[in-house]
Amino acid sequence: MNKKILDFFEAIAPERDTWKKKNSYYWEDVERLCSFLIPENATVLEIGCGTGDLLACINAKKKVGIDYSRNMIGIAKRKYPSVNFMEMEAENLNFNEKFDYVILSNLIGYLEDIQKVFTELKKVCHPHSKVIVTYYNFLWQPVLNVAVMMNLRMKQPQQNWLSKQDIKNLLYLAGFDAFKEGERLLLPINIPLVSEIFNRYLAKLPLLRKLCITNYVIAKPFQIESDYKEKYSVSVIIPARNESGNIENAILRTPRMGRHSEIILIEGNSKDDTWEKIQDMHEKYKDKYDIKIAQQDGKGKGDAVRKGFEMATGDILMILDADLTVPPEDLPMFYDAIASGKGEFINGSRLVYNMDEKAMQFLNLLGNKFFSMMFSWLLDQRFKDTLCGTKVIFKSDYEQLKRGRNFFGDFDPFGDYDLIFGASKLNLKIVEVPIRYKERTYGSTNIERWKHGCLLLKMTMFAASKIKFI
Repeated sequence: MNKKILDFFEAIAPERDTWKKKNSYYWEDVERLCSFLIPENATVLEIGCGTGDLLACINAKKKVGIDYSRNMIGIAKRKYPSVNFMEMEAENLNFNEKFDYVILSNLIGYLEDIQKVFTELKKVCHPHSKVIVTYYNFLWQPVLNVAVMMNLRMKQPQQNWLSKQDIKNLLYLAGFDAFKEGERLLLPINIPLVSEIFNRYLAKLPLLRKLCITNYVIAKPFQIESDYKEKYSVSVIIPARNESGNIENAILRTPRMGRHSEIILIEGNSKDDTWEKIQDMHEKYKDKYDIKIAQQDGKGKGDAVRKGFEMATGDILMILDADLTVPPEDLPMFYDAIASGKGEFINGSRLVYNMDEKAMQFLNLLGNKFFSMMFSWLLDQRFKDTLCGTKVIFKSDYEQLKRGRNFFGDFDPFGDYDLIFGASKLNLKIVEVPIRYKERTYGSTNIERWKHGCLLLKMTMFAASKIKFI
């Protein structure tokens, strides 16, 4: 602990809120970011909570704030008696519980040993915890110095000079995987209309975003499990429409994975005898495989997948398209990726390996690459193939995604975007598994290129208004 820094915060505690009001536009944006990132049913720990404003604005199940300044904690307790605040050093955390989210907002610049503090975070993190680090962009240092001279910003002790790459590297050294990052606030003062244009739109553009004042990084514990092969049970959901000729192979070619595997076939408004075939195959193989069958109530693949997820009993939920263009034999790669802890939402990618000649038409390939670029920009995570039907998620994470579905609404008949956007909103680490995309051997695609392409574009723009332009 740096006594000089501690003395500084003890001294300025009574006037801290006055200075924050002078720069309320900036601080309210940090509060808006953290409120967006953290689900309502999460438990949250803020390290370096100051007078408690950030923690107080977050809607969470449990909130705890710590700071090594006794005066700061005293003010926070008086302002927000319903929040649990305590005096504690970041370098020596003493808790008997784990938190879903840990926030370090504008703190690391004051720390003598950032890596030690990041290492301490392991004490309060479970395998799926998320750490949110915000810090200001040092390109703004000359402007901030001028603000101090003009009495618009509180005079600060000298801080650490850290880029986002420095922060990510220190997190990695401490055992954390920084999987998501971003920037906010191109104009940190409130000029009516002008600030709205700069910060909501211009600040999202690829080059201008590097000039934003706020940098943030989201990380999770880097914990690769070694004994995962038999740890989890698996439910493979197979939505099927006009796929009569593929049903038997879908059952026979799906490998057994984990502790137990079940296959759930959901038929949806077929014009051929798919439902009859499903019933026949269920009867034929019910003693050899754990098979569940049902007909969907609504329309669209998304509706069928949701019904299958509701019927599932497995710890891990997998989607396999009944056209078998993604080989069922590749599913163990998805199991390994999620069960070992390498990712929390696993997405198939058809755009790495060479695919069968007739597996995907050229215009469809261009469309997939376009949506890949859009999603990488939207989600601040690299995304190569948004429309591969094979997606994998823990059932517990899906239940949380479902509870937060009202944020986007029921807008996706295909189900792919619903899961991707939901996983991103929950800050799940998204990992893509390359697969070998095959030509279908029975039937024809249910996708209408132009109609569905326009719908996908419309959904992308809608999601941008909910995720990016906030």
